[in-house]
Amino acid sequence: MTAPQRLTYAIAPRVEAFSTLRHGGYSQGNHGAFNANLYCGDDGRAVLQNRALLCQAMGIGGERLVMPHQTHGCECRHIDENFFKLSQPLRLATLEGVDALLTSMKNVCIGVSTADCIPIILYDTVHHSAAVVHAGWRGTVQRIVQNAVGRMNECFGTAPQHLKAVIGPGISLDSFEVGDEVYDAFDRCGLDMQRIARKYPTNDGFSQKWHIDLWECNRLQLAESGVPSAQIHTAGICTMQNSTDFFSARKLGISSGRILTGVILR
Repeated sequence: MTAPQRLTYAIAPRVEAFSTLRHGGYSQGNHGAFNANLYCGDDGRAVLQNRALLCQAMGIGGERLVMPHQTHGCECRHIDENFFKLSQPLRLATLEGVDALLTSMKNVCIGVSTADCIPIILYDTVHHSAAVVHAGWRGTVQRIVQNAVGRMNECFGTAPQHLKAVIGPGISLDSFEVGDEVYDAFDRCGLDMQRIARKYPTNDGFSQKWHIDLWECNRLQLAESGVPSAQIHTAGICTMQNSTDFFSARKLGISSGRILTGVILR
């Protein structure tokens, strides 16, 4: 079995940051081949085999790969030494309903799962700490990335101007068609709708539907938090348009694999 393929991000020395591609794993069908998420209908044995492949490639034990059970909220969890002192059931309970992780521990990979939602990596260049964020449209409306910046300040003393950020593969403005209720949710939360929303013609040619730019939403929120624009990198990869290489729930269905976006400090 080949090693899982990863899109890597050159954030800083002693930082390994990546998003997994679909290739190089044991899963089948719409979960194939590399899926590390246990909550999307995949064969659990294949998922564990995939995780073992990834951990082997990173040179860490399986318990050092930490992934939450996401619920499209804005809860952030700090992974520290105390987390690893917990029993396995308590670790799982600690990760339930969590959509962002942060750590300053070395040789621990924190990761989030996405398949059209936006994964974001944050790295504090002064305190050598990091966060990963799952920002779907609901999390974006709740400003989860700004919550993560605030939690990093609380836990590590992070100043936003010292952060580097990567906005990973996710659905693009062109592909993310939404209903009026979703547009209204973004409008109510005070986002600049002229910057993030466009109306595109529908396939029938007789009507138009709103499209939302989740990349730009999160970039603007990072900039609003004080992260310099020059330190925010957007991968620019639309998962729906590139579903051969990256999982897309809109293209493949909900019962499909998930991209793992992770960061490990050395």
